[in-house]
Amino acid sequence: MQGLRKLAHWLSRGAEALAALMLAVMFGAFLVTILFRYVLNWPSGGAAELSSVMWVWLVLFGAGFVLRERDEIRFDIVYGSVPSLVRRVFFVIAAVGVVGLFMLSLPAVWDYVTFMKVQRTAYLRIRYDWLFSVYVLFAVAVILRYLWLAGCAVAGHDPIAPEQQTSAKGD
Repeated sequence: MQGLRKLAHWLSRGAEALAALMLAVMFGAFLVTILFRYVLNWPSGGAAELSSVMWVWLVLFGAGFVLRERDEIRFDIVYGSVPSLVRRVFFVIAAVGVVGLFMLSLPAVWDYVTFMKVQRTAYLRIRYDWLFSVYVLFAVAVILRYLWLAGCAVAGHDPIAPEQQTSAKGD
């Protein structure tokens, strides 16, 4: 069990590092875009496109692999005011909905992503199936996460108990 926790911690740190690298590449491309466009008066399509690609990947990869449940922004006035058992029931119902919708959409998403191999981006010539493949990873990660969290809720653990939430004062 300890080895599994170490592996999970290592994978979590790796995902955070990869997200940080994507953010650094996006910021660097943004600076290159500004330099080329406004200082050198050169075309900057490739750098702008790289910045956009990194943004798409950063948002979806980060939401799928880096963001924790307690970091999510949610409207939880009712959720936080009910007993733990009711919160767990709420969570299982929501998790079934999320998993169901993502599972329902996954075949169409896969078809679309694999179909997009016929097109490439304008400047960097990245195949769109490679570009959009991060959404498939995101969808599978969300499905697995909510299955796991729903199982924890059924087992009696409150996945996002109000006492686990970080307050604005504590940050």
